[in-house]
Amino acid sequence: MRTLLNIIWLVLCGFWMALGYLVAGVICCILVITIPFGLASFRIAHYALWPFGRTVVDRRDAGAASFLGNVIWFLFAGLWLAIGHVVTGIGLCVTIIGIPLGVANFKMVPVSLMPLGKEIVEIA
Repeated sequence: MRTLLNIIWLVLCGFWMALGYLVAGVICCILVITIPFGLASFRIAHYALWPFGRTVVDRRDAGAASFLGNVIWFLFAGLWLAIGHVVTGIGLCVTIIGIPLGVANFKMVPVSLMPLGKEIVEIA
């Protein structure tokens, strides 16, 4: 079931959301100081391509630097990516088959707003 949902996700919204994260990651990697934001964006882009069967958990070693980085990320990229998830989620929830995909989009909003200090893990 995960594979089927992931394939439908990829076709309907995963590719476009991952592309948004990739663009944000490339822009962040232009400057040396924002490379951690770019790496986080690339990590989320991979998650946005194939989200079913994986989840986001907090990292134990995240501290004040992650919080400060998340504030900066929220202002420059996170808000726009979260809006993309919300709009896409609403559009997907209009159809019956799209409801699980819309819910998955809504679940990705917190990680799109605050990606630093998070880790993507496989669900057993």
